[in-house]
Amino acid sequence: MSLLAMGFLLGILKPSTSQFPRACANTQSLLRKECCPLWDGDRSPCGEVSSRGSCQNILLSQAPLGPQFPFSGVDDREDWPSIFYNRTCRCEGNFMGFNCGECKFGFSGPNCTERRLRTRRNILQLTTSEKDKFLAYLNLAKNTPSQDYVIATGTYTQMNNGSNPMFRNINMYDLFVWMHYYASRDTLLGGSNVWRDIDFAHEAPGFLPWHRVFLLMWEREIQKITGDENFTIPYWDWRDAEDCVVCTDEYMGGRHNTNPNLLSPASFFSSWQVICTRSEEYNSQQALCNATNEGPILRNPGNNDKSRTPRLPSSAEVEFCLSLTQYESGPMDKMANYSFRNTLEGFADPQTAISNISQSGLHNALHIYMNGSMSQVQGSANDPIFLLHHAFVDSIFERWLRRHRPMLEVYPAANAPIGHNRENYMVPFIPLFRNGEFFKPSRELGYDYEYLQEPELDSFQEFLMPYLEQARQIWGWLVGAAVIGGIVAAVLTALVLACQKKRRGTSSEIQPLLTESEDYNNISYQSNF
Repeated sequence: MSLLAMGFLLGILKPSTSQFPRACANTQSLLRKECCPLWDGDRSPCGEVSSRGSCQNILLSQAPLGPQFPFSGVDDREDWPSIFYNRTCRCEGNFMGFNCGECKFGFSGPNCTERRLRTRRNILQLTTSEKDKFLAYLNLAKNTPSQDYVIATGTYTQMNNGSNPMFRNINMYDLFVWMHYYASRDTLLGGSNVWRDIDFAHEAPGFLPWHRVFLLMWEREIQKITGDENFTIPYWDWRDAEDCVVCTDEYMGGRHNTNPNLLSPASFFSSWQVICTRSEEYNSQQALCNATNEGPILRNPGNNDKSRTPRLPSSAEVEFCLSLTQYESGPMDKMANYSFRNTLEGFADPQTAISNISQSGLHNALHIYMNGSMSQVQGSANDPIFLLHHAFVDSIFERWLRRHRPMLEVYPAANAPIGHNRENYMVPFIPLFRNGEFFKPSRELGYDYEYLQEPELDSFQEFLMPYLEQARQIWGWLVGAAVIGGIVAAVLTALVLACQKKRRGTSSEIQPLLTESEDYNNISYQSNF
């Protein structure tokens, strides 16, 4: 894209969203534990004058957690966001946002009453101009400071319980990289001690809803800073791919000629700097990532450990995963067997659904295959392929939802790992979202996938699948009922024929006697199952 066009996009900059609202990143808000900013429309907290929302106490889930995190009161993310704020805006109707100044996903208009459905498309099927626009939007996000949000550079304790705020500015793209890091970072226990078996965005039921919110919010920010209300994140369908077809200078950056771990200088992604990739350094310093630049994007697709991930996932593996009827099972972590979530995430074998953490399947396989920045959990969002990948993972989640049509109660209400129960708020989003709120079809959230809309036959088959599955489960009963019904019908037919024969062989003087004790014409035969 030309410098003139990029300059135009920068000139129409609008506010962005996610993480700590700038209006609440101050001593007064932290000490009061209140984040209820003014809405610009009427200059009242949460737009209360306009009936958009009001400042309310946060209602935290009291459901028990799983045993994976044996501590309490040591991590700022516990009972999010109560360590920082216990009062936030509670929005009414279809209003949303940290100050109720926006519309819920899937709604638009001045009063958020207009439904809107956008379609995510395959990046390989975009026109050249559509693809170039997407790449330009990515670069714009990397060079546009977030107007509404800042990131925390210290824990609440390091902030002296709010009297010494530690926040800093960040660009819009890196804001989301930092959020992904913050949700998956280790717990700092003091000294040189950390607890690694904790993750508010992975390895548990919230994996799919969390990344669904992540993509929706990222999508909205691009819509806002560009003014392009129709923008959607494209996806990369990696099923049966023999190599990384988007790893070219035309798309997400090709391989460097002399250093296979770097991107080609012909791609502007080669100049991008990564953040939040040095987890061991942060742990040893008992510090948070402060979004300092840490070097270029690393990527060497296909030169990964083949014993762990021999190839990219296949269509057959995706179909097997979709056939699993349980969303979650057992310990509800990476050891879960026959769990759709755990199999799609990649900790369970995509051919048996048995947990096998020595292998990386489906979602995890793609991360390992990229063999670089994408392969380290906390900093994986630095590589823009992350967005294409997770959009496709979300589409598989969507197919499962449409096929099995689960009730909300299918999502675990209790005993999941910390932060993953149905009513837990997702870390570190402000405005607040509960895990269960995004366990529903994407159309209810205002978006769909192009390949799920056509051909019509596939959609019809997806519609029929839950009913066919139910029929399969009761097939034995159906066959038994059919056999019994056939026997009963044969017996009844024989009786009727016998009666008719008897009537033909009886004199007219005797026939009326049949109706003296009962009404022959009203006799009926019923078989009940």
